[in-house]
Amino acid sequence: MAGQALLHLMHLVSPALPVGAYAYSQGLEYAIDSGWLKEQNELEDWMLSLMQRSLATLDLPLLHRFYAAWQSNNIDEINRLNDYLRACRETRELLLEDEQLGVALNRLLQSLEVAQADINLYRATPSFTCQFALAGVHWNIAIEDLAEGFVWSWLENQVAAATKIVPLGQTQAQKILVALLPHIPAVCKGASDVPDELLGQSLPGVALASSLHERQYSRLFRS
Repeated sequence: MAGQALLHLMHLVSPALPVGAYAYSQGLEYAIDSGWLKEQNELEDWMLSLMQRSLATLDLPLLHRFYAAWQSNNIDEINRLNDYLRACRETRELLLEDEQLGVALNRLLQSLEVAQADINLYRATPSFTCQFALAGVHWNIAIEDLAEGFVWSWLENQVAAATKIVPLGQTQAQKILVALLPHIPAVCKGASDVPDELLGQSLPGVALASSLHERQYSRLFRS
């Protein structure tokens, strides 16, 4: 990967991208506050489980499907996939996060004159994964690179959230990132081959943490 596609991917996964991903912890804040996660290795296990049993079985396979649909400009399929992904968000908090990130990225793509970002194309609020795939197609980023960038961006936000919630120093945060980086290619591998019947495996603990976080008395991250 080189040239403009690489630069556009770096832009797309930058923490400076104005989509607001930093405002959400996806249940991590409750898991830490409740004492489920106390040590660095426990945080690593939590994030790795999410990568392997959530991103790899839902977001990444759908990223591939969205990418193919955008390449053929199949709006009906895009709306079907978007409805499916929204239905897979197990808590109100997770759905609102996806909506907020999706709308923010859609607004950015519109401002950058991406024609297919027209909000009138969608039956429901576009998900972040849907808009991320659109950006990848528009900027000619290969799907394999786009998928790895998607996971990296998610992981970086999770580590940043953990740094704010617990007394982790920047060095410890970097150790978590370095420990989990080698898993990203394996998590992304085979995402295009996940059949429909295996999409959307559930992580009940994450759903529970997210639902309880919605009513957590004191929190740093949005519900």
